[in-house]
Amino acid sequence: MVIVVNTRLLQKGKLEGIGWFSFETLSRMTRNHPEHQFIFLFDRPYDDSFIFSENVKPVVVPPPTRHPFLWFFWFEVVVPFMLKKYKADLFLSPDGYLSLSTDVKQLAVIHDINFAHRPKDLPWLASKYCNHYFPKFARHATRIATVSNYSKEDILRTWQIEPGKIDVIYNGVNSRDTATSEKEKDYARQKYADGKPYFLFIGSLHPRKNISGLLLAYDFFRASVKQDIKMVIVGGEMFKTAGIAKTHEAMQFKNDVVFTGRLTVDDLHQVLGAALALVFVPFFEGFGIPVVEAMAADVPVICSNTTSLPEVGGDAVLYVDPHNREQIKEAMTQVSEDEFLRTKLIEKGREQQQKFSWDQSAERLWESIEKCAVSDPL
Repeated sequence: MVIVVNTRLLQKGKLEGIGWFSFETLSRMTRNHPEHQFIFLFDRPYDDSFIFSENVKPVVVPPPTRHPFLWFFWFEVVVPFMLKKYKADLFLSPDGYLSLSTDVKQLAVIHDINFAHRPKDLPWLASKYCNHYFPKFARHATRIATVSNYSKEDILRTWQIEPGKIDVIYNGVNSRDTATSEKEKDYARQKYADGKPYFLFIGSLHPRKNISGLLLAYDFFRASVKQDIKMVIVGGEMFKTAGIAKTHEAMQFKNDVVFTGRLTVDDLHQVLGAALALVFVPFFEGFGIPVVEAMAADVPVICSNTTSLPEVGGDAVLYVDPHNREQIKEAMTQVSEDEFLRTKLIEKGREQQQKFSWDQSAERLWESIEKCAVSDPL
């Protein structure tokens, strides 16, 4: 087969959740299936580290897709042209965007549909684009893959898609996500928190991640519990971050909050392994990769009891209502004061994280591709 792949989110040093899914699955699939040709479509210059094997042909097709108008042009003009040029058998889109202007079979990975439930979290035009086109993409796709049973049911319920068309492919956890040594932990605490213990958040700075609520809960925790525990926020800015800045500025303990921005893979491993706990309390999540990464690193997890997170966390995390700052604060208090609870969460996390692997994710994605290959043409 000739498989053309949308790889526009493979950007060196800027991989977020969907970018990591793309990297981890594509790096395995291309190597595992040398008999097939993969055409990687980049919308800007690419890094050689993303050319995983000899059966990958990189093609740069500008313009960079930084605006909804350019999304439309890229997927409705550029992509159909490239599919025809390379006589593609399939178009694989790990970020869910498809072309409505081609009859080539298409597999969309739609990780979640947060924009359908929280449209105001996105810039106005991006929200309009996603809510107009993604239902069309879902109906036009040969098949859909998504990353949790929650997301599958959400897509089915919201857009009335036939159940047999959707495959669930969990995200994975990498072999590098392991517990760190005491020496490494001491180094990370010195580097990021002046040698103090710290709670950790990992994720993009985005309204649905509930970072303002997390900061208020942390301020509440520090005011009521006399422990010098820092808060480290890891992640790059997305959009609509003014509320986070305003909340931070008004905090009593704002000087104990550290914003690191994006980190390298090695630095992220260090900062995660030394955390007292991961506190991950988004309003909406299609999977929640940091939860599994923390489990693999022997770090206790506090997370939201909403959307996909109970499916991913199982009985290995301490759940809270993301809208209830008192609950978040109480969970922080429990984890900081109860060593037995921390040990119990770590032990359960070791078991839970074994359900997720990128090798299995890549295998399941390939199975979806094979289902597309034998399906009837559009």
